[in-house]
Amino acid sequence: MPPEEALPHMRTATPSDPVMRRIALAVDANRMEILDLAHWIHAHPEPGFEERGASERVAGALARHGYAVERPAGSLETAVRARLRGGAGDGPTVAILAEYDALRGLGHGCGHNLISAAGAGAAIALAAVRDELRGEIVFLGTPAEEDLAGKQVMIDDGLFEGVDAAMMIHASNQTQVELELLASIDARVTYAGLQAHAATDPWSGRNALDALLLLFQSIGLWRQQLRPDARVHGIVVDGGSAVNIIPAQARGHFRFRSADQSHHDEMAERFRSMVEGAALATGCTAELTFSARATTMRHNRTIGARFREHLAAAGMADGPLSPRLGSSDIGNVSLLVPTIHPMLAMVDGPVPLHSVAFRGAAATPQADEVALVGAVCLAQTAAELLGNPELVAAAWAEFLESDGGVQTAQLARGAGPAHAAVPPEPTHGS
Repeated sequence: MPPEEALPHMRTATPSDPVMRRIALAVDANRMEILDLAHWIHAHPEPGFEERGASERVAGALARHGYAVERPAGSLETAVRARLRGGAGDGPTVAILAEYDALRGLGHGCGHNLISAAGAGAAIALAAVRDELRGEIVFLGTPAEEDLAGKQVMIDDGLFEGVDAAMMIHASNQTQVELELLASIDARVTYAGLQAHAATDPWSGRNALDALLLLFQSIGLWRQQLRPDARVHGIVVDGGSAVNIIPAQARGHFRFRSADQSHHDEMAERFRSMVEGAALATGCTAELTFSARATTMRHNRTIGARFREHLAAAGMADGPLSPRLGSSDIGNVSLLVPTIHPMLAMVDGPVPLHSVAFRGAAATPQADEVALVGAVCLAQTAAELLGNPELVAAAWAEFLESDGGVQTAQLARGAGPAHAAVPPEPTHGS
């Protein structure tokens, strides 16, 4: 083992607390296993609900370090739950979350290989100090984040029951401990018309593709009146089978988002009206299915402050909140228990997420360093919570005192049945 001052994830300051020092040393001692996991997942991208290889390797790593592993966990084939009791008696339950799904058609252009490595690495480091910890460590491997679906299913399956705090990191193009998210929901639209020959008697048909195109035009006009933080985007999944046949079926997949949860619900109703209007205008029928509801994010500042301190000790400075917001099903978790989701920069400069360039950057030495730093800071933050009931109580006090704490926790528990997880079309990205 190299001397402590040479460890990259301890480069600014060696922790004075013995447990914190042992956590950092444990990450370094297991760095090859952690980074091999990141590299394998990057080289073998698997889209949401299909992460069989990644979930198997994550589960295997945790089992080797003493965790009791469930795979599958709950109703999802590629979900993982691994549990380890601390050796110092009863205490809180802290969950370390990880994602390992890839973008369809792009691979790990969002760096989920690093999320899974950092989460697994944190769990491995906590196992090395388990005799000093109270309570229980729970690792949750959450499928299909890019489809905004897996975590809500796991909530509905009861896999978050008894959890007192949840945390994960995400590789990004800038560092920020606090995260804001847009509420998001997917909508799948199917129009049904009537086939006919497109040249000899087109008047006998009803064009389902016309209905779908009319819906796209309606969305384009709708954008003029949308709030600045609202987003709507979609793709054509099925536009017909042949150019000389009036399409009897057309399907689209849409996602719309807003920073305001109540406005987001209003958008869903407006979208429903546009779907019905396009069907009426073209003489078709429409079927609309909502799925994969992700909520806005409730960042827990009490826990975030502890992570920020450990991050600074590892040599990474927290940055400002980004005005460029996306969505994630971690928001659903944050309405259920105190949660943090720090973003750690793995690139120098404005490399966009969900791009070929970001995918390439996710397999570099700089990305490896982010996985190791993330593992250390997650584990150190979790260890503080496991050793300090007052800190857990403060995190829950903040959670319950924020606007609608109890109501939003109930929303997170109940968001699933009406907006179930739907596996996406196999040949189209989300």
